[in-house]
Amino acid sequence: MRSFLSAKVNSVPPSGIRKFFDIIATMDDVISLGIGEPDFTTPMHIRRAGIRSLEEGHTSYSSNAGLIELRQALAEHLERLYGVQYDPLSELIITVGVSEALSDALIATVDPGDEVIVPEPCFVSYKPGVIFAGGTPVTVPTYAVNDFQLTAEDLRAAITPRTKALLLGYPNNPTGAVMPRQRLLEIAALAEEYDLLVYSDEIYDRLVYGLEHTCFASLPGMRNRTVLLGGFSKSYAMTGWRVGYVAAPREIASAIYKVHQYAIMCAPTPSQYAALQALREGEADVQAMRAEYDRRRQVLVKGLNEIGLTCFEPRGAFYAFPSIAASGLTCEEFSERLLFEEKVAVVPGNAFGTCGHGHVRACYATSLTQIEEALERIRRFARRWG
Repeated sequence: MRSFLSAKVNSVPPSGIRKFFDIIATMDDVISLGIGEPDFTTPMHIRRAGIRSLEEGHTSYSSNAGLIELRQALAEHLERLYGVQYDPLSELIITVGVSEALSDALIATVDPGDEVIVPEPCFVSYKPGVIFAGGTPVTVPTYAVNDFQLTAEDLRAAITPRTKALLLGYPNNPTGAVMPRQRLLEIAALAEEYDLLVYSDEIYDRLVYGLEHTCFASLPGMRNRTVLLGGFSKSYAMTGWRVGYVAAPREIASAIYKVHQYAIMCAPTPSQYAALQALREGEADVQAMRAEYDRRRQVLVKGLNEIGLTCFEPRGAFYAFPSIAASGLTCEEFSERLLFEEKVAVVPGNAFGTCGHGHVRACYATSLTQIEEALERIRRFARRWG
């Protein structure tokens, strides 16, 4: 019998993150700095809104594009924060998390032979998403010396006649890097010069520390060539509710909407009511969680540097990306031995691209007590490995 699997699926390796999560599930007393998920419970008033929607019988499909009240609130939210305007009727789509939003956007805009530039390290689904859409991902490495920010020079060097788009993910997973406005303006100038579409994954937009997030679509001339991707999972601790969104110019949004209609129908209705409550009344929760993440961030980064695992200062999301060069181990060896010897879980940096070699991702979306204990265990481990 012939193989019925597609070549493009066979070409994509399994997620480099899952291996360690599967091992963790078989062990006791593991402190996980691996899973990129808030340790906060969804705020009670948001949960109650979801419960209330069920009690009121809102259990049927919503509009394919999402509840109009939610899209209107989202349009107001984006204009208030970033000064960028979207028509809630034709330019906003509520999706099943940002993962669906990105997949739909890629399928709607990428043809076979199209190249999509993907700066690395990056979220594990970016390159597979481009491949599943039929495109070719072209990776551009970023480095600690530049705080893992994409430079215009490196971007220009990667552009070819087949380049159609650029996929940005800032604040960044796994590095915690944030792009300053001036550097984004340089990237925007190249997007204009080479007529590129830009997918901007800004799921961590509210989790930045000591500076302001710049929405790529708000830059001069960029709204009409940007597919803005966002959601509720990280800022409002709503990962399991699975609500994201796409904001894009009408023509592009219409194509994405078509993919969304056939693939998904609509995001879960009770989750949309919860998301609406988050936009209306959740700002204090965002501020409180961000302050706590900031406190943990400072403790973790300071501790890693004191141990000798050099770590640049992450200014967004909830990840640190320290160098483990001083250990003399590969990132996979370091992660496996740290897990088995000290029961601390981190993720090898190469799970996020080849330029992640020599680093690991440590997530500080866990309690300060756990972070302090993890640092003590890492300190013991580091003494054994130089």
